[in-house]
Amino acid sequence: MTARAPHVPPPHLRRRPTTRRLLAGLAVTLVAALVPTVGAAPAQAAPVLLSQGRPATASSTEGGAYPASAAVDGNSGTRWSSAFSDPQWLRVDLGVRATLTQVTLAWEAAHARAFQIQVSDDGTSWTTVHSTSTATGGTQTVAVSGAGRYVRMYGTQRATGYGYSLWEFQVWGETGGTGTPVEPTDPRNPNLGPNTFVFDPSTPTATIQSRLNTLFTQQETNQFGPQRYAVLFKPGTYTADVNLGFFTQVAGLGMSPDDVNLNGHVRVEANWFNGNATQNFWRAAENLSVTLPAGVQVERWAVSQAAPYRRMHLRGAQNQIQLWNGHDGWSSGGLMADTRIDGLVVSGSQQQWYSRNSEFGNGWTGSVWNMVFQGVTGAPAPNFPNPSHTVVPTTPVVREKPFLYVDGTGEYRVFVPALRTNSSGTTWYNKTPAGSSISLADFFVVRPGTSAATINTALAQGKHLLFTPGVHRVTEPIQVNRANTVILGLGLATIQTDNGTVGMRVADVDGVKVAGIMFEAGTTTSPVLMEVGPSGSSADHAANPTSLHDVFFRIGGPGVGRATTSLVVNSDDVIGDHMWLWRADHGDGVGWTVNTADTGLVVNGDDVTMYGLFVEHYQKYQTVWNGNRGRTYFYQNELPYDPPNQAAWMNGATRGYAAYKVADSVTSHQAWGLGSYAYFNVDPSVVAERSFEVPNNPNVRFTNMVTVSLGGVGTINRMINNTGNTVNSANQVAYLTTYP
Repeated sequence: MTARAPHVPPPHLRRRPTTRRLLAGLAVTLVAALVPTVGAAPAQAAPVLLSQGRPATASSTEGGAYPASAAVDGNSGTRWSSAFSDPQWLRVDLGVRATLTQVTLAWEAAHARAFQIQVSDDGTSWTTVHSTSTATGGTQTVAVSGAGRYVRMYGTQRATGYGYSLWEFQVWGETGGTGTPVEPTDPRNPNLGPNTFVFDPSTPTATIQSRLNTLFTQQETNQFGPQRYAVLFKPGTYTADVNLGFFTQVAGLGMSPDDVNLNGHVRVEANWFNGNATQNFWRAAENLSVTLPAGVQVERWAVSQAAPYRRMHLRGAQNQIQLWNGHDGWSSGGLMADTRIDGLVVSGSQQQWYSRNSEFGNGWTGSVWNMVFQGVTGAPAPNFPNPSHTVVPTTPVVREKPFLYVDGTGEYRVFVPALRTNSSGTTWYNKTPAGSSISLADFFVVRPGTSAATINTALAQGKHLLFTPGVHRVTEPIQVNRANTVILGLGLATIQTDNGTVGMRVADVDGVKVAGIMFEAGTTTSPVLMEVGPSGSSADHAANPTSLHDVFFRIGGPGVGRATTSLVVNSDDVIGDHMWLWRADHGDGVGWTVNTADTGLVVNGDDVTMYGLFVEHYQKYQTVWNGNRGRTYFYQNELPYDPPNQAAWMNGATRGYAAYKVADSVTSHQAWGLGSYAYFNVDPSVVAERSFEVPNNPNVRFTNMVTVSLGGVGTINRMINNTGNTVNSANQVAYLTTYP
């Protein structure tokens, strides 16, 4: 996003879990229940299932219906089966070295009489950790002691004339090496690092304001520096003017936003950029109430991407919040969620905005290209495209972002809001929020300089993670294997990938929450920055999905960064709650052959839902959706600015790549409120053939789309498939309400 000229302004069908899936889930649950008592290490935490969904290979298969992957898919109705000879083996790659405690083998009738369990660090040299020549088949749970990245069953004698056949091959243990206990967290006096500032009502007002002023002076223009800050207020009343610069989070530590009231402001302005707020990124206000000073009726939140205004309360029915800098500028995209505005929201020259599960006491005024309201009381009437208001009455399934708070005894805890269905309005205003609370004693506090190996040790010991403000460099993936793990970042904590590693991998398990984290590519190309579920994931998580909240990605800007894909979602039912995936168009380390990145988001899982999705400037498809029954509510896109010429940006014989590609194999997909913009400033003659490319299927439905040629610099020939008007220098904006 860069400066741009001012301008004038049917029910979703959930799959029903099959009996086979239900049995599979029951089998896994029963086995998991035995873990603490069968073969458990005498160490600190119960082992976790490491093998499910991991890559698997075998010496042979009986046929295409019996692949190696079927033995690690969590489904007791699918199986691997080998050729009818000895020996045969099945191998699983855990992704990282792990300390093993047990292996469970669920045999089909064609089982092994004699077999070994072997481990390896390289997949070549093997060490036997269990051996038997009297196996009886059925479900066998064997205790093992060893470590390695690869684990295999090596069968030497069959019990029948058929091959070796496993319904499930489950490897249990913990990642992160020896399992030495990590640093404990004192939940009443946690070490949140030098860049977290916690105030209580006894702190002098002058001390608070001095700190706020110092931070703003440093961060007002510091969009690519490594500094990160969090300013936290314990419950009480304060007088403060919070002017937020880059990479600064302000948040209350109450259970309700109304537990912390700031008499003053929590604001963002763009005076540093002559009123242009289109680069006001990477900052956050959360869990606070604000009472404006006497005689002042305007709060200003002039932001663009990655600047959530979440779980906030702006008091006073006579007041208004303006989403732009006022008379001297414009802005380009943002989010309000779980927020109460007693007065009026004024969008002004804000170009696009997504509001979800909020309450506007005196409504909303203003429209430019793409304003989407979902589950919002006080939303304007739907009237796309004039004004461009898309209104969705309820939110089908969502979990609000977890947050840090201090309870009545002074203990720091993290509240995890419950999953809501068909919801509207906030979780907290005039109601008690539903959810669960976790003591900070159960978290490992990650400060900059902590290795990924130590982080993985903490995860293997059953810890949640709290990342403190700063840049956290990793040289191996952070591996999240345990269901219901919470990973929460303060101050836009950033995970930077070194040596071409993956930043984070999440197993195909229930209920992981990742919130307030930014991923940044290093100079060596990473295949992916974050992966949710390994390839081939198939478990049903409808009752307890993994969710991503305020998770951002950056390729270049502070310097050279490279990653083929930013985010891959393989698991089913994942919820994305406000994400910006950005290949930098300005800053350092920026150029067509410099900060290289093919695709922002790839969705392979079924029943994935995205709320407030921003994907910009990637060099091929911005978003690729391969899973069925996907849904997107609000999509913001800019195509790459910098193709050097048309020949450099071709998809076979097609000019350019679509901003949003739904695979031809998809039979059901829905999206509401989508915008795609072109600004080909290196070669304005470049043409994008279309912004949205989808199968022609009545169950693939797109509602309320806009394409824009920004300043007339570049052309989008069609909006969706071969439908929609061309946008170029002569006709800069086009709308379409439905497709097909």
